[in-house]
Amino acid sequence: MMLLIIGGSFGLREFAQIRYDAQKLHSKMDPALEERIRKNKISLESEYEKLKNSDFDDWKNIRGPRPWEDSKSLQEQQQQVLHSKPS
Repeated sequence: MMLLIIGGSFGLREFAQIRYDAQKLHSKMDPALEERIRKNKISLESEYEKLKNSDFDDWKNIRGPRPWEDSKSLQEQQQQVLHSKPS
């Protein structure tokens, strides 16, 4: 009985190690993609500077279609409403 318990703990440790090693192999990123990510230096501050000068006073909230509505006809109606209003 003790041999089964002790042997089982060692066996379980080995199987768990195989699982973790396999996860490490699958999580490795493609070197070319990793290099592109390193080259592309986008910071939160640079994105804020882009958006800071944007004009958001002239936007219109357009709701999406409900599951029971036809999305194409609703989009056409909204486009007609947007184009019919004077700028």
